[in-house]
Amino acid sequence: MSTPRRVVVHPDADVLAQAAAARLLVRLTDLQSVQGDAHVVLTGGTVGIKTLAAVAASPLVDAVDWSGVHLWWGDERFLPDGDPDRNETQARDALVDSLVAAGALPAGNVHPMAPSDAVSSPEDSAAAYAAELARFAGSSGGLDVPPFDVLLLGMGPDGHVASLFPGHRELDAEGVATVGVHGSPKPPAERVSLTFDAIRAAREVWVVAAGAEKAEAVARALRQDDVHATPAAGAVGTDVTLWLVDAAAAGTDDA
Repeated sequence: MSTPRRVVVHPDADVLAQAAAARLLVRLTDLQSVQGDAHVVLTGGTVGIKTLAAVAASPLVDAVDWSGVHLWWGDERFLPDGDPDRNETQARDALVDSLVAAGALPAGNVHPMAPSDAVSSPEDSAAAYAAELARFAGSSGGLDVPPFDVLLLGMGPDGHVASLFPGHRELDAEGVATVGVHGSPKPPAERVSLTFDAIRAAREVWVVAAGAEKAEAVARALRQDDVHATPAAGAVGTDVTLWLVDAAAAGTDDA
């Protein structure tokens, strides 16, 4: 929890998405110069999906050897396969399917959470995802998750990240990588999420937030508020914790 938080402020949400995309592509190419596979955790939300679309449109997209990249999700809405509200569906439309269709990204490197028409409950989906995560876990011990190189998170105005909401019991889950979520204050009520233990196992955690409605939560998180009140305060990486925000979310937009 002592990893320093670095904050980068961009003028607006569009520039933020473009910059986050460029940063991700450069980070992947750098990683691939010194290691084999790279593991990236994707996020949903407006800016998260804009970032993926910007990756798809970037001239740097072909600089990445996508055959060595594994894509994961930090959380998912427990809905049927292909539902337009699923983070997976939106990510596929923005980036993933085009990479797979081009033969750049193997379909087996895409690791979605099981939808509601494949398993009977969020807990079943969480258990299946934990097993998939364990298949790619490193050999360093600890939680059975892959060595996440970059874990992207959006943040809601209430300070939630993934599907870890203020005051919910999932905030206190320990020793497990995933949880089923019920009673989400943001529809749909049922979801699946990585836990803090899984998030904190990532080497780099990037929190991406835009909009004046998020400024108060950003400020609380950067002050390291209690995670039960502001879950984003608990999202830290082992090496890097990076906040990528627009001026409005940083509280510096005078417009």
